[in-house]
Amino acid sequence: MKIATVSALLFTLTALSTAADEPTVRALLQPASDRKPAPAFTLTDNSGKTISLEKFRGKVVLLDFWATWCTGCKKEIPWFSEFQKTYGRKAFAVVGVSMDDGGWKVVKPFLAHTKVPYRMLLGDDATAKRYGIDALPDTFLIDQQGNIAAAYTGGLVDRNDVEANIRAARGALTARQLAYNKPTDK
Repeated sequence: MKIATVSALLFTLTALSTAADEPTVRALLQPASDRKPAPAFTLTDNSGKTISLEKFRGKVVLLDFWATWCTGCKKEIPWFSEFQKTYGRKAFAVVGVSMDDGGWKVVKPFLAHTKVPYRMLLGDDATAKRYGIDALPDTFLIDQQGNIAAAYTGGLVDRNDVEANIRAARGALTARQLAYNKPTDK
C-alpha cells in the first residue's frame, strides 16, 4: 500500500517537473505599423468546403499549424479550444491547419475524439512554405486587417502570452471601433 502511494506521488512529481521544464515560446505583439501581411491561402475543411484566410478579415485569428503526431500540438489544442469558447463570439477565431500526411483519414478520427470547437483545415506544402513552417507546432496571431501581429514558431506556445496577445489585439480593435464610431459634436 505504501509503495503504491509513494509510486503515485513520484509519478505525479515527475510529470509536474517535466511539464514545468518544457520550454515554451513567447512572442512580442508587433506594432501595427511593423506588421506584414499574412500569406493568403485557400484550403478545405473537414466537410470539403473551401476556406480562405480572407473569410476571417475583420477578426483576430489564431492560426495554428499542427499534426496529430505532434505532442506539443496536442497539448495546445485544449488551450486554443478554451480561447475559441471565451473569445469566439467577439471578433475572434481559432483556425487549425493540420499538416498530417495522412490527410482527413487521420485527422477526422482525432477531431471526433477530441471534440475541437474551432475550424480545422487540411494544410499543404505550398501554404507551409509561405508561412515558413519548419517544425510543429507553429502558431500565428493575425490582426483584423490580415497582418501577422505575433508569431510563435519552433515549439509549444506560452499559453498566458498567447492569451495576453489575443486580448491586446482584440483591445486594439475595440479602441479603433470606438474611435471610428464616436459621436461627433455638431
